[in-house]
Formats: sequence, C-alpha cells, structure tokens
Amino acid sequence: MTLTHFQRYQTWYAALFLIGYIFINNTINASSDIMEAQRDGTLPFMLWEPFVWEYSSAISTLLLFPALVWLLQAQPFNWQKISRSLLIYLLASVIFSLLHVGIMVAIRKLIYIVQGMQYDFGLVWFELLYEYRKDLWGFLFLIVVIKTYQYVVGQLTGEATPITHAENAPQDLNFDRLLVKKLGKEFIICTDKIDWLESSGNYVNLHIGTRIYPLRATMTHLISRLEPQGFCRIHRSHAIRLDAIESITPLSSGDSEVKLTTGKILNLSRRYKEQFKGQINSSVVWV
Repeated sequence: MTLTHFQRYQTWYAALFLIGYIFINNTINASSDIMEAQRDGTLPFMLWEPFVWEYSSAISTLLLFPALVWLLQAQPFNWQKISRSLLIYLLASVIFSLLHVGIMVAIRKLIYIVQGMQYDFGLVWFELLYEYRKDLWGFLFLIVVIKTYQYVVGQLTGEATPITHAENAPQDLNFDRLLVKKLGKEFIICTDKIDWLESSGNYVNLHIGTRIYPLRATMTHLISRLEPQGFCRIHRSHAIRLDAIESITPLSSGDSEVKLTTGKILNLSRRYKEQFKGQINSSVVWV
C-alpha cells in the first residue's frame, strides 16, 4: 500500500532528499570557488581543499539536523508568547552555529593532518561572527524546510486529529469524531465509520472503506481511547471495530482470520484472543 509504505520509510525519503540537496549545493559552491580562483590563472589552494571546506560544512549540518526537528517538537514557536519563543530560537541558533563550526573545523583539521598539512581557522572571534551570519540563515532555512515538509505531507495524506467536546480537553479524553485536513479542505469523520486500524511507524492508519487517514499516535494509546466505542485490538499492528466483523475462521496455528464486511481479512493473534472474546458482542458465535 503506497501510503503505508511512505509512512514507514518517509524518514529515509526525507533524509535522502536532504542529503542530496545539501551535497549538490555544496558541490556547486566548491566548484564555484575553484572557477573563481582560476580567473587569476593560478589556484591559491589545492584542488581538493574547497571540497573539504564545503563537505565538512555539509556533514556538520546533517549531523545537527535531527536536533532541529527535536527543537520544533519540544519547543514549537508560540505566537502568543512571541518574545519567549524568539529568545529560545535565537539562543538555539547560536548553539547551532557553535556546534556547526566546531564539528566542521574538527573534520577539516583531521583531513589536513592526514594530508600532512595544517588547517588555520583564523581569528576565532571574527570567524565565529562570520560563520554565525551564514549559520543563522541556514538555521532559519532548515526550519522552514521542516515545517513546509510536514505541512505538505499532512495535506496530501489527509492527517486526522481527534475532536473532543471541550476545547482544552485532556489528550487522554475519549473522542467520537475526527477532523481531517486535506488539500485545503476540512471535514469531519465519525469514529463509528472506521472499519479497522493499522499501525504504521509513528502513525495509525484509519481505514474507512477504501479511504485511509493517518493519525499521529501509537496503537496502544489510540485503542485505549476507542475501546469504549466498540474497538478491539486483535494484533500487534491491527485493531478493528467489532460491528464491522462479518465472520471469524479459526486456523490450525491457533490464530484466527477475521473477515470484515468490506471483505478485508485480518489476522487475530493468539496473544489478543482472550481479550477479543471478552469484548466481542454476544451475537457473534465463536466456533
């Protein structure tokens, strides 16, 4: 299934895109340094040096990228407390720049030592200021990239969020409706329309007929909120709405097959069979 595959490997896809973009960009910068220096007829540096300068910066940026993702999750920008958020992100940009320079210079010094040469960073305070000027722009650019990527993915997949009766209700409160935002539109889905749930990485896919809506949650947390509405977990990766069951077929392995009214067949694991028996409606005959 395309959506499930993308959700499962989207971190890898995003990482490959980021790595490709940064290294292509830095390769262009390195070749530009060489071409500009050649205008004077002779190179003031070895041919490989610009690539070391640019690639060391690229590697440093990639190593720090997960920290930016964490920052956006742990300290999302709050427009209601804009002064505090600006201070946090300003401080984060300074730390980002210092770490970026530190890793970058360490890589360069190591490579130069291997080549029997010495790398001179220059006047420290001046170079740090010079690098921060560039790193601040890179810091902001990466944040925009992360937020844009998250928004686009959410719009294309139609990510769902629970709707509770109270605006400031606790996260653990049960819910019976979901708000789905997709391609600039918003619509509401009742949970009693969901046929089954599928765990996929950091998401749980909500299957409604032929449509799939991802919800950022764990299966354990989500099913605990949906059990009062007739949902039951039947597998490590699957849960179903009991009213959507058409038939149950025991297997010689001790597991069972659960067929839904949509025709979908799911595995009922022995681990969840007793729990399933306890929740299933009395109208369903267990063979």
